Amino acid sequence: MKRLLTLFLTVMFVAVFAANGNAPKYIFLFIGDGMATPQRMVADEFARHAGHDRLIINQMPYHGTTRTGSANSLVTDSAASGTAIACGEKTYNGAIGIANDKKRHLESIAYVAKKNGRKVGIVTTVTINHATPAAFYAHRTNRSQYYEIGLDLIKSGFDYFAGGGVAMSDNKKSKEYQGDINDLARKAGYKVISRESEFKALKQGNGKVLINANIPYAIDTPENAVFTLANLTAKGIEMLDNSKGFFMMVEGGKIDHAGHANDAAANLREVLAFDDAVRVAVDFAKKHPEETLIVVTGDHETGGMTMGFAATGYAMYMERLAHQKCSAGMLGGIVKKAKAEKLKKEKKDLSYEDIYQLLNKYYGFIFDEKSKSPMKLSAADKEKIKKAIDKGNLPNTARLIMASKAGIGWSTGAHTALPVLTTATGKNAEKFSGFYENTEISNRLKEMFK
Repeated sequence: MKRLLTLFLTVMFVAVFAANGNAPKYIFLFIGDGMATPQRMVADEFARHAGHDRLIINQMPYHGTTRTGSANSLVTDSAASGTAIACGEKTYNGAIGIANDKKRHLESIAYVAKKNGRKVGIVTTVTINHATPAAFYAHRTNRSQYYEIGLDLIKSGFDYFAGGGVAMSDNKKSKEYQGDINDLARKAGYKVISRESEFKALKQGNGKVLINANIPYAIDTPENAVFTLANLTAKGIEMLDNSKGFFMMVEGGKIDHAGHANDAAANLREVLAFDDAVRVAVDFAKKHPEETLIVVTGDHETGGMTMGFAATGYAMYMERLAHQKCSAGMLGGIVKKAKAEKLKKEKKDLSYEDIYQLLNKYYGFIFDEKSKSPMKLSAADKEKIKKAIDKGNLPNTARLIMASKAGIGWSTGAHTALPVLTTATGKNAEKFSGFYENTEISNRLKEMFK
């Protein structure tokens, strides 16, 4: 009996020791907001036709299918799904780090990593106190409590925050108002920066950082832009790397925005920009192959994107999306600016022909009836364009025509209940295979620290 007890205690000791040493030194969790299988495949097909490298996120050796429903709805929002992924527990739509009872605070994998000696980074292309990033550090009953979430950001003490600034940072109407979040962050020891020169000058050892960057849609971003998701990720690695390792959550937040807008060309370029950021982590992992885990997932699907459209039958033409040079939102601004300039110079409004020229330049649409280009518009499409110009709804019509030419359909401007694809590579990556709830991502990561 004594021998059996000794054997049991020995086995338990070995198991506990093994578990405690099982957490990768470096953990990356990439979340494509609004990105499910359709978004990944459309971007992959576009990359293939355009001669780019295939998506690295689709080449990872371990694949899982992840359910996204919240505690109170089959169709989740980013707050509930972000909380599920971050904290490992389902909650209601709108909740940030709060249990379904609206009282109990949930612990995110970011906090678990910090308790275990890791540095922590939170990176996004949208505002840093938006729902998904907030789920990793905040505890609020409503995602719209932006100022209060900003207070939680500072309270977290996480080492590296980077994204599109802090929304409502100086909301004096808040009952918890204490001053501008950026000023409070400085007082708490954060280096708050917004200039590209300051960003480039950042070096390891500069302490805690809060980066407020202007990050437009990838399709609208200049070629040599400094503030990109890939660059923010690379700088995060530089700032966080240390002997104990780090945890970094990186969100492609504007994938969701382009999905809500049903803007296929902008959407796929957001996925490509997201993939570029993952490549940065993969390159880092090549230097630390036995110490790094990279997990890539989505919080939900946005837009009901489908690969197939009645107008193109069984064919798809992803390469046609390359003709679109700006987001639908920016197209509206371009037309508005052109109108103002013509009114100032010639005292008259833009003609249909003037706008046709803009559509040719920025969307590649051909209005010449003799053209044999696949980008030539049909008589029906021309009529739609004219009506859209008259009603001031040109961007919306232009992006729908572009999607139909490529063979992409949309079922909604909101979220859907489609499951998402989760892929992983590196140490313990095999744990992310299978069919599971999104809560399992956090739970399986936390298990590595036990």
